[in-house]
Amino acid sequence: MNDTPGWASPGSAPSDGQEAGAPRPSARIDGGGPAGNWSPTQPPPGQWSPPSTPGTGHGAPPPAPGWGSRPQGSAWGQQPPAAKPGVIPLRPLGVGEILDGAVSTMRAHWRTVLGVTLTVSVIAQIAIILVQRYLLPEPAVVDPNATGSEALRQAADSMRSSVIYTAPSTLITLIATLFTTSMLTVVISRSVLGRSVTLSEAWGEARPRLLRLLGLTLLLTLMAGGIMAVGVLPGALMGSVAGVGLAVIGFLAALVVIIWLLVRFCLASPALMLERQSITVSMRRSAKLVRGAWWRTFGILLLTWLLTLIVTLIIAIPFAIIATVVDGHALSAFLTGESVEFGWPFLIISGIGDVIVSAITYPLSAGVMALLYVDQRIRREALDLELARAAGLPGYDAGS
Repeated sequence: MNDTPGWASPGSAPSDGQEAGAPRPSARIDGGGPAGNWSPTQPPPGQWSPPSTPGTGHGAPPPAPGWGSRPQGSAWGQQPPAAKPGVIPLRPLGVGEILDGAVSTMRAHWRTVLGVTLTVSVIAQIAIILVQRYLLPEPAVVDPNATGSEALRQAADSMRSSVIYTAPSTLITLIATLFTTSMLTVVISRSVLGRSVTLSEAWGEARPRLLRLLGLTLLLTLMAGGIMAVGVLPGALMGSVAGVGLAVIGFLAALVVIIWLLVRFCLASPALMLERQSITVSMRRSAKLVRGAWWRTFGILLLTWLLTLIVTLIIAIPFAIIATVVDGHALSAFLTGESVEFGWPFLIISGIGDVIVSAITYPLSAGVMALLYVDQRIRREALDLELARAAGLPGYDAGS
């Protein structure tokens, strides 16, 4: 492994079914005595004393740094603290350490992180505002007193209008997320090694793999859309009450399958960026890393989603209220129940709130995803040793 963010995958990954661990003592010879060639006569309990402090007895040299050495002040039998050249310790991570590593990256490299997120968010919000103001049609009006087939027709028209209204902003947000994720993954990979990265360096590292990342994102999106269409369309085409029930059941079944697949392939993006893999190889790498840890991965992603949702509500709701009050027409339409036509004050103020939300949530989501990938490779492939060597820590050179 080199010291760049493009970490190379180890040639023989223990995640293929092999396990790398500490050497074990040899098996007992007679089934009743000690293991291996150890003497059957052992010291009685309580009479064994620990080795002398390095350098103070029998001229013994000090041990090399690493897991076999005893840190100053630690008790015998306790695991020594892991090396921490950057924002995370180089060992398997807990959920809190993954979240803390993402937040620590935002604090330690705030200039680069804000440079990425603010630039992309402002451009994306300007594009969304212009599309909403000039290109989108008026939303469909639903009569609350309609019944029977007319109510079903109006519901279908409302659903189609909602899809048309949200599709452009969703596409723009997807592209913005693509740019921020690619560049922030580079920033986080450097922060793990304790190294800084400028905005231009992050862009230079991410740019060659943007097209592949776009292809991966579109493939996962089309896959989810196709599964949802297969689940919903048969019931929707029936056009009856039974069809609505079938569509609801199909929607729930398709949603379960989509969630399972998205969690399975959630690490494909950092694998593509940091290992410089192709789309299909990155998806296989993600499936291999998530195998056996699906529920843990799902829990971490769900917790991250809840945190981003809370941050979004805390920031977006006050801005939406202020925007509605400032835009007098939107407020009067809301109070009278008429069709709301948002003016420039509402779009600008709510857009500012969206930019602030994006500047906080983009780094958090990208950081959790990248650190979750690092954590899974540490657990399955001993990536912590390669990271320690790349960070230049003493005792982790290639020959040790």
